[in-house]
Amino acid sequence: MEIGGRIFDYDKRTYIMGILNVTPDSFSDGGKYTSIDNALKQAEKMILEGADILDIGGESTRPGHIPVSAEEELERVIPVIEALCRRFDIPVSIDTYKSRIAEEAVTSGANLINDIWGFKKDPDMAGVAARHQIPCCLMHNRQEMNYNNFLEDVITDLGQSISIAKLAGVKDENIILDPGLGFAKDYHMNLCMMKNLDIICNMGYPVLLGASRKRFIGTATEETAPESRDAGTAATTTAAILKGCRIIRVHNVAINKKAAMMADCMRIRQCLS
Repeated sequence: MEIGGRIFDYDKRTYIMGILNVTPDSFSDGGKYTSIDNALKQAEKMILEGADILDIGGESTRPGHIPVSAEEELERVIPVIEALCRRFDIPVSIDTYKSRIAEEAVTSGANLINDIWGFKKDPDMAGVAARHQIPCCLMHNRQEMNYNNFLEDVITDLGQSISIAKLAGVKDENIILDPGLGFAKDYHMNLCMMKNLDIICNMGYPVLLGASRKRFIGTATEETAPESRDAGTAATTTAAILKGCRIIRVHNVAINKKAAMMADCMRIRQCLS
């Protein structure tokens, strides 16, 4: 897969996506990177630590978040994307479910669309990805946790997102899937999803995992503060890679880069006979 002029060869290694939230209210780092200078400093830090792509978000999606207007979201993300593209040579992802934001972000230099609603919230989103012929990440999500069979329903929901993308003209080679940990899933569902990530990986598309610092990790590790959940996050990174995930979206790039390197060694190296 090509993202921003770089080839992502998922057979060779796992790739790290660094999270850069330019919002005042994100659950882990809200307010830290709302200025362009702070955003650029954090971007540089993540790049030095081994990030392969930066994911820029202008609206918090934490539980109970307050939606923002398209105008406000644009004011937050576009200057940062433009500054990143001027300063660094690294692919940039736009984390949004709004077609207007995606269109302007791509025009400003973004190379990937990361949609937490899997093209189901805004009917024009798939068209943006198809028109620009850029990769897109389709995350599993739904309004309510009214599952009949949890794992089967997740597969069905993701299949619907894939169909929306392909009908709009998105090519198979530009599709990435995300199981959507923390979205329309309770603690036990998140753990079930982690245990069964291979069923998503077997759908035939690269899979991105976004478990970083989420509440279910805090519950499992008895860590209340999100920034104290990096060790637990690294455990999910290792498990996910061994299950077949090839992109890991994280806040702490350094620790998860090392976890990914170790997991890649374990999955790639042949056993001695």
